[in-house]
Amino acid sequence: MTVLSISNLNVVFSTEDGPLHALKDVSFDVPANRIVGIVGESGCGKSTLINAILGLLADNGHIDGGAIRFEGDTDLTTLGPDAMRDLRGPRIATVFQDPMGALNPVLSVGAQMVNIQYRSGRSKAEKRARAVEMLEQVRIPDAAAAIKRYPHEFSGGMKQRIAIAMALMMEPALLIADEPTTALDATLEVATIEMLKDLQQKIGCSILFISHHLGVIAELCDDVVVMYAGEVVERGTTRAIFNDPRHPYTARLLECDPARQTERTRNLPTIPGEIPDLRARPPGCIFANRCHRREDVCARPPPDIQIGGGHAARCHLADMPEMEVAP
Repeated sequence: MTVLSISNLNVVFSTEDGPLHALKDVSFDVPANRIVGIVGESGCGKSTLINAILGLLADNGHIDGGAIRFEGDTDLTTLGPDAMRDLRGPRIATVFQDPMGALNPVLSVGAQMVNIQYRSGRSKAEKRARAVEMLEQVRIPDAAAAIKRYPHEFSGGMKQRIAIAMALMMEPALLIADEPTTALDATLEVATIEMLKDLQQKIGCSILFISHHLGVIAELCDDVVVMYAGEVVERGTTRAIFNDPRHPYTARLLECDPARQTERTRNLPTIPGEIPDLRARPPGCIFANRCHRREDVCARPPPDIQIGGGHAARCHLADMPEMEVAP
């Protein structure tokens, strides 16, 4: 079963200098009970993708084609504000990068966790018991006492755990986690990853995990979607993407991972060039102007080449070993 299926999604923003094509023909699936990671540089379209799924695009943005099917045939692009509001929370939950943005500083944690269960039909005592249970699941010490405390009384790591507990309160089918570990130190990051894995298995939900941290993606996710300039340039299992990248951008992105550097250096590797202006997309491959494998054929739009086992790359040379192509 597929919880979320995105096909040929296009999102356009109106700007003073003309329309900006933020997402172009984005397609991928989030299967049931799996964790799918979205990775790419800043500006690749990760946040726009989330907002499109949640129906929260800015006023100057609109979906210009494609479908976002949730739990079968429900196309989120066709739903009105009320129908989307009914889905957000009970069926689609979100954890954002900054936990303080999700927690009201003037209400106790318990009050907030009780309030968000207003559609559950439980009594207040049952809602409170459920809040304590969720805090215990995210490993908050002395959860019964913790629900009486206010957000400022918790550390950053604990606030993020509380935000995760609130998102999973209604046991949604899909959890969208938008870089939830970015503000945490390395130790808390590892603990949060382990906790998310445990909760995902207990609840049986799917997770769409957004991050620029390749190490976190490799540790947590079952599948990976690589985005560049609003396009999905490669997708496949985590093992396939990390061990056998077929798109030049994916390969360069992995080379830039600090964890892969074996020698001390003052300068970390980068990908030369700049992301193209999305108001005037090039007619061919979107990555061609920065690609070390560029060929004449790259002046034409590349197809999605199937490598096998669900592994696909949007590159003319995806099925050709890199050693056979002149650098």
